[in-house]
Amino acid sequence: MSFKTSINAVRRKITRSLTKNIGTTKFNQNTNSNSKTDFKNVLICRPNHRLGNLLLITPLVQEINNTFPDCKIDIFIKGGLGPIVFKNYPSVENFIVLPRKPFKDFINYVKVWFKIKQKKYDLVINIDKGSSSGRLSTQFANADFKFFGELNEEIVKNHPDYKHMAKYPIYELRHYLNQLGFQNLQQEIPTINIKLSDKELLDAKEILDQIVPNDKKTIAIFTFATGAKCYSPEWWNPVYEKLVATFPDYNIVEVLPVENVSQIGFKAPSFYSKDVREIAAFIANTEVFIGADSGIMHLACASQTPVLGLFSVTVPEKYEPYGNNSIAIDTNKTDLDSMIAIVKKQLKQ
Repeated sequence: MSFKTSINAVRRKITRSLTKNIGTTKFNQNTNSNSKTDFKNVLICRPNHRLGNLLLITPLVQEINNTFPDCKIDIFIKGGLGPIVFKNYPSVENFIVLPRKPFKDFINYVKVWFKIKQKKYDLVINIDKGSSSGRLSTQFANADFKFFGELNEEIVKNHPDYKHMAKYPIYELRHYLNQLGFQNLQQEIPTINIKLSDKELLDAKEILDQIVPNDKKTIAIFTFATGAKCYSPEWWNPVYEKLVATFPDYNIVEVLPVENVSQIGFKAPSFYSKDVREIAAFIANTEVFIGADSGIMHLACASQTPVLGLFSVTVPEKYEPYGNNSIAIDTNKTDLDSMIAIVKKQLKQ
């Protein structure tokens, strides 16, 4: 672990200990519990810059859209990926962007907090109960209704998949709305979805057809990930060779990371792009995506393609792909032959 990483870990631990008791779920005391409140303006607080974490709130945005069709949503985040991910979400109106380096951009950092305070919201939702900035922004925001994501044993008991980062905010929102007079909503949790346009899909299909023959369907693999989540070349090379041998009627294309590296030494035809939506559209034109837990794995889910997520160090219950026949594979317990059998099953579906 680098010195910078160690310092950041200590900083996060200290700030979390200082902010863990900030705020409690708030109801307007003048609200009649027998009358439904119509939320017109909602603020979602998820001050994080990672692609995967931003994609994981798309189900919540869909849930709000389904419940309050006329609602407008602001999102408090870090970094500039918000407008890219939510390009085709007309309900998402504004992004309040917290600078990633507040000490270097202190003036804008202060302006952001004033911006949160100035607007009157009907509801404020904190996504990550462990986020110091999330709890602070939820507390600071001007709203009659807000919740901080406190652990609710009743919700945990009723929903075995509560731990999932994309699902628990929806279960909490449904529980919260139930207390405000709304009926329990029992429909399926929305999938992670970047909402690709027909043009985006068609343009990506043309790119795919230039890389591999279009008379075969395609399996997409992503061999990279950050830190300990990244599988070694010694792990990936046998997997790739087995895929080639087992599925001769399929193209196998490697989706490359922004670092432009390959754990299989660029043996497969490859696709490289820095455009998040183009990557998603490219994956959407393939039959199945295989890759480790990463932002690109969540992006593959958001493309609505079946995903086989590979897990070895992170907790599948929190980050596993779901919907569209996607599943998580614990590679600590699954050997190569068993994994290939899972791929076969997915392709048959």
